[in-house]
Amino acid sequence: MLGLAVLMSVVVAGCGGGGFSGSSSDGTGTGKIRVLVNITPNLTQAYWDSLVKPFEDANPGVDVVIEAPTGKSVSDTLQQQLAAGSAPDVVETLMADKTLAPQLLDLTDESWVKGTPLVDQAALDGKIYNVGVGEQAQSLIFYNKQAFAKAGITEMPKTFDELTAAMGKLKAAGYLPMQTSGEYVTGLQVLQMADPSLAQTAPAWHQDIAAGKIKAGESMIPYFKLYQSWIDAGYIDKNALGLKYADAQQQFFSGKSAMFPMGSWFTASVAGAKPGFDVGVIPAPVLNGQSSPGPQGATMAAPYMIMKGTQQKALALKLVQWLVTDQQAVVSQLKQDGNFRSGITRDFTPLEADVQKILDSAPAKVAQGEGYGDATLPRGFNSAFNSEVQGLYIGHSPETVAEGVDRWVGAHK
Repeated sequence: MLGLAVLMSVVVAGCGGGGFSGSSSDGTGTGKIRVLVNITPNLTQAYWDSLVKPFEDANPGVDVVIEAPTGKSVSDTLQQQLAAGSAPDVVETLMADKTLAPQLLDLTDESWVKGTPLVDQAALDGKIYNVGVGEQAQSLIFYNKQAFAKAGITEMPKTFDELTAAMGKLKAAGYLPMQTSGEYVTGLQVLQMADPSLAQTAPAWHQDIAAGKIKAGESMIPYFKLYQSWIDAGYIDKNALGLKYADAQQQFFSGKSAMFPMGSWFTASVAGAKPGFDVGVIPAPVLNGQSSPGPQGATMAAPYMIMKGTQQKALALKLVQWLVTDQQAVVSQLKQDGNFRSGITRDFTPLEADVQKILDSAPAKVAQGEGYGDATLPRGFNSAFNSEVQGLYIGHSPETVAEGVDRWVGAHK
């Protein structure tokens, strides 16, 4: 990582700016501005173009150029562009880390960043590099209300013991209690469900791991044991690793499975699928004796950053401010990708309204997975953690999985 940081510094210093041509650098706030964004089934090129059109209309002479990744991801593409001396002005999706921060514009003194979602939690060494549109709640369990009624579950589980008991009733009623899949989903769900409890047993989990006070894998052993017990009991499909995320969604929507732990973006999938049953949502349970609901795992939705080397600083600041503070722009982005923001009024489905209530009632918001800001683990942790957790399906013990996680973290500090 150090080598990459040095390379980035040399490249940016050498190109002396954003690296694009045909744009103004005279501070007038007109010309071309390039924005590298994530493209998904919801966030299409056409959507991004329509999103920024009102900004272009209100600012004659401005051309906002939306760029899709040319590499495997936004991160890969940005690294390639930095190396080629052709970095964009604005980047969406990525969160600042210590490697990337030197290439980013410090937004700390911009008054409009105050009050944007999770801005303080995402600060790095006291400085703000990222501002976002909303929040993604992570520690959620979506459930089939019809299945719960058939199984005789009238009280929503608040602890893991209660959740395990509910899964027994659901299996007896003919349902696969909990839906998961392969790809990135397996490890993600374990982290999502553990967040509210970890935040109470180790409030500074990320920082303590970085400082060597605790070990990531070792601290997760109780959750690995619990998850293994669910696999052994048939509450989770032993062959789930062969499923893709889209297939897992379809199994849930077909009514075969009763619960699906997933982030708040799943509300958009529910709305699109229109399953033949009502979908409910609860916050992830906690360990016995802990406060419920616990802190909610949360990530910044649609984070933006501005490259320090931009030749369009004034225009980049103006655009990003508009993207994260303009009511119409914010509502559009929240609705398009199933994200949330306290204090913003928009049309909610009943399920979305329930997610917003969970976010509003959470005692705190905590970093998810690799984290952000000062609560950050080495980049690549999510993928490594996922691979180790999947070992539970092929006979690895919880202790073996924990050791694998800790070896990876130790090798990447």
